[in-house]
Amino acid sequence: MKHLNPNTVTIPVAAAAAIVPLVSCTAAKSAEQAQQKPMNIVYIMTDDHTAQMMSCYDTRYMNTPNLDRIARDGVKFTNSFVANSLSGPSRACMLTGKHSHKNGFVSNEISVFDGSQPTFPKYLQNAGYETAIFGKWHLETLPTGFDRWEVVPGQGDYYNPRFIHENGDTIAEHGYLTNIITEKSLNWLENERDKNKPFALLIHHKAIHRDWLADTCDLELFEDTNFPVPENFYDDYEGRPAAAAQEMSIAKDLDIIYDLKMLNDTVKTPLKGTYLAFIGRMDSAQRAVYDAFYQPIIDDFYAKNLSGKELAEWKYQRYMRDYMKVVKSLDDNVGKVLDYLEEHDMLDNTLVVYTSDQGFYMGEHGWFDKRFMYEESFRTPLVMLLPEGFNRRGDVPEMVQNIDYAPTFLELAGVEVPEDIQGVSLLPLLRDEKGPEEWRDNLYYHYYEYPAEHAVKRHYGVRDDRYKLIHFYNDIDHWELYDLQEDPTEMKNIYGKPGTEEVTKRMMAKLKAAQEQYDDPIREQYPIAD
Repeated sequence: MKHLNPNTVTIPVAAAAAIVPLVSCTAAKSAEQAQQKPMNIVYIMTDDHTAQMMSCYDTRYMNTPNLDRIARDGVKFTNSFVANSLSGPSRACMLTGKHSHKNGFVSNEISVFDGSQPTFPKYLQNAGYETAIFGKWHLETLPTGFDRWEVVPGQGDYYNPRFIHENGDTIAEHGYLTNIITEKSLNWLENERDKNKPFALLIHHKAIHRDWLADTCDLELFEDTNFPVPENFYDDYEGRPAAAAQEMSIAKDLDIIYDLKMLNDTVKTPLKGTYLAFIGRMDSAQRAVYDAFYQPIIDDFYAKNLSGKELAEWKYQRYMRDYMKVVKSLDDNVGKVLDYLEEHDMLDNTLVVYTSDQGFYMGEHGWFDKRFMYEESFRTPLVMLLPEGFNRRGDVPEMVQNIDYAPTFLELAGVEVPEDIQGVSLLPLLRDEKGPEEWRDNLYYHYYEYPAEHAVKRHYGVRDDRYKLIHFYNDIDHWELYDLQEDPTEMKNIYGKPGTEEVTKRMMAKLKAAQEQYDDPIREQYPIAD
């Protein structure tokens, strides 16, 4: 991790001066609520948890009863998206309410988060909130804007993980990471915070990030389940050269040892050493349980000597099972947080948010990972349990994006949303004050990390309620257009096809307007004609 010395951070004078009570009718309502009963925020975020693997969104694969509690008793956003489908950039968008080109963290490969810039935790601190984060940070610099924090170095370790403490020490702790993050969070709620102040608690998990190492108590789960292979698992990427060039294929790129745990002394893979370091963190008792589970599967796998289609589909089944085991632990831990809040009568004045830093591919197009603007990774789950005064329930169909979280939290706290924040508060939706006709009708996306792992080309695009327009650029100049109503799995690129001229013109205009609205400098390099 770079820059491990914490910095003393202050909000610029202009930004600090903007932190005053709102004067609009909506803001006045927020301020009045905060004065009567200050609103707390519990913001739970995971890594790479896709909506397909959350049963309130999709019942094909697994049951997530505790996550579903949030949706059942609150709201579920059915059109929730990210601005840049990659962990660090997505977190920076969430903290700042700004697209990647504005917050400066465009790529995990080259970016370091500028911790001196304004973020929603800093604005909340200035408004009298106590703030804390436990878990994954993944922004290269250390957290700023928090009264209390403990974060994992880099991606973090599932087994007996290390935590960086506020004094700069890095200390290993015994246990499974998802459990430990929850325990630290609940301990802060119970024993460490100033209970006379409203609070914002960020519980940010490594789960469900690669390489999907389950808690030892969950290893046996889902082993009797066989999952249907997605219809486009054997996608040939016709008309989509950027999709053809990626390196995130389950068949070709999912490592047999690092990802699928088929450890063998005679087999060498590029990531074998990393995997050995991960499981080498276990103590002897943990490792005994782990080996007792995996060794029979390893022996059977090498005895079968699979190849071709059989090997690809075997890898898919193992991937799905391992991923789901990590989700199961996460769901259990979300339940612990909800139980604590309910038992301590905190739900009436606490907004509980659950989301992920982006979606993920579960075999669609034959892939794992994320990055593309295609639906599975562009979308992200978002459910909220609402405090008193917010009566909306059920599905929220309006298009929202992770740059909207920061202004939502600020308005809830009665803090004026600074003009340079590019997202919009979701509170009007939660009050049913704005219908779809008054809400945004498209979203902008920009992915930068190439050349890099998985070889996904740089691209930007715009999506409305039916169409999606994408431009792949840098070492490629290729456009894609999808009719999501007729082609929801994005298999048919209709850009340049006869009869699409008007749709293309309309989407080009939306793309140009979005780039101007968000002041993306890419528009100067690739100008769009009127």
